Amino acid sequence: GRARRRGLLGGHHYGIQETVPLWANKVGPFHNPSETYQFYDMPFCTTDHPTKYKLEQLGEVLEGDRLVSTPYELKFRSDQEHVALCDKSLDKSQLDKFRKAVREDYYFQMYFDDLPLWGFIGKVEKILRSHAPAELRYYLFTHIHFDVSYNDNQVVEINVSTDPARTLDITEGDSVDVSFSYSVKWKETTIPYERRMEKYSRYSFLPQHLEIHWFSIINSCVTVLLLTGFLATILMRVLKNDIVQYSRDEDVEADQDETGWKYIHGDVFRFPNNKSLFCSCVGTGLQLLVMAILIFALALIGVYYPYNRGALLASTVIIYALTAGVAGYRSGLLYKQMGGTNWVRNTILTCCLFCGPFLGVFALNNTVAIVYRSTAALPFGTICIIIVIWALVTFPLTVLGGITAKNSKADFNAPVRASKYPRAIPALPWYRHTLPQMCMAGFLPFSAIYIELYYIFASVWGHKVYTIYSILSIVFAILLVVTAFITVALTYFQLAVEDYRWWWRSMLCGGSTGVFIFGYCFYYYLARSDMTGFMQTSFFFGYMFMVCYAFFLMLGAVGFHAALFFVRRIYSSIKCD
Repeated sequence: GRARRRGLLGGHHYGIQETVPLWANKVGPFHNPSETYQFYDMPFCTTDHPTKYKLEQLGEVLEGDRLVSTPYELKFRSDQEHVALCDKSLDKSQLDKFRKAVREDYYFQMYFDDLPLWGFIGKVEKILRSHAPAELRYYLFTHIHFDVSYNDNQVVEINVSTDPARTLDITEGDSVDVSFSYSVKWKETTIPYERRMEKYSRYSFLPQHLEIHWFSIINSCVTVLLLTGFLATILMRVLKNDIVQYSRDEDVEADQDETGWKYIHGDVFRFPNNKSLFCSCVGTGLQLLVMAILIFALALIGVYYPYNRGALLASTVIIYALTAGVAGYRSGLLYKQMGGTNWVRNTILTCCLFCGPFLGVFALNNTVAIVYRSTAALPFGTICIIIVIWALVTFPLTVLGGITAKNSKADFNAPVRASKYPRAIPALPWYRHTLPQMCMAGFLPFSAIYIELYYIFASVWGHKVYTIYSILSIVFAILLVVTAFITVALTYFQLAVEDYRWWWRSMLCGGSTGVFIFGYCFYYYLARSDMTGFMQTSFFFGYMFMVCYAFFLMLGAVGFHAALFFVRRIYSSIKCD
């Protein structure tokens, strides 16, 4: 029948001559992916009947999607040569909008049976004249042609093109008459409905350069792993010699000069300053690590296929809320083991350590988007939903984790007791201080991921499609391993010069890769992208700051746990008074 129904596999089935809905999504400058506007902010043809907005899910709203009905009538398997859409008389303000759109390479995005399609609003032509400056002419595309492929009674593919012969010069004048039109051509294909999204993966730059991509990643990873293995071998040899030497020293006279990491055993397990903040950083970082692993797992099983609108953002919000108990428990347990007593402050700090700064960045960017009247501005209802998720899921789970940790019987069980009075730390050269150590710690992990960063940035802050999650998972795993090792190595070198302040240092050195990634943001923005304007700049640097902050906390937690494991092992392997 002509009535539309959902297929068994989730596809839409249509009868001949049945209208297939074409939804308009948004328009915006091609080089500013965050700066998007509603389709009818431009003076396009509107429908005769009231405009309908498609009900959208949380992820779609977070993506800035605002799907609205259009006057195009595309009937299933019905070719149409030339259909008049509307005749309009554009006034000066409407012409100025179109000129600005053409000058800034505005594109439009639509969805046809849930298949995305894009096109440009117009084009700029540069006319060169002898003995005169070049002249720019602005042309508006007035005709759109749709090529649609079908298999049986399902839509499989759609392409959109513009007719160069049907353009309107809008360079000059205060008013102009324009006729918009479209045409449709249907053709049968053998591509099954289940494989119709594969086309969008092929359009990405990754598959065409897959061999080069794999080679670059493998080359980078092998180099990093060889360097890591080399350092690990040296560290293990030195450590083994240290343990043998310290074991022999027990039979040597006690009045010899005390040097090395053994002789600070009474201070190495002295808990750090600002315990509550430290524990909150570790707990939040561990939560973000669990969240990242779960997102990678969903990606590897195929949840985030191309143009599954907003699936990644929606799942990130939900998974972050559901993993809040991890942060509450780990932070509370470590705080209890360190002898902390102010449970309420620790729990609130853990809950707000990441959400607080994110709320500030979001408030700034959302205000900018509202001023720009962009679809990137979240509606009030969506903001309320996110606040409810935080209040009813994130906060209670954090509190529950903290209460569970408070009632836990687990103790810290340090291999050696902390002495009553702290030992004096000898004078150290400048490169032993925190900032130089952070620079050394962040460089090696960053070198393992910087090749992949370009592909990710071009996907998130551009119009490329990222589908090779297997490569990304390998790179992420190597990042964790290298971060853990480099933190352990620097912790050893720090203890070897009798500096026992390793707690915060391991956290800062582990997370320093996040600082390197933020530095890469400046390079990408200035050298590898064409982004302009205050809104796009604030979105890029604001949200990338939060991503880098998340990496700082996550990798800092990895570094601390690796260092803690290492310090426990070496001090339990020797006899101390």
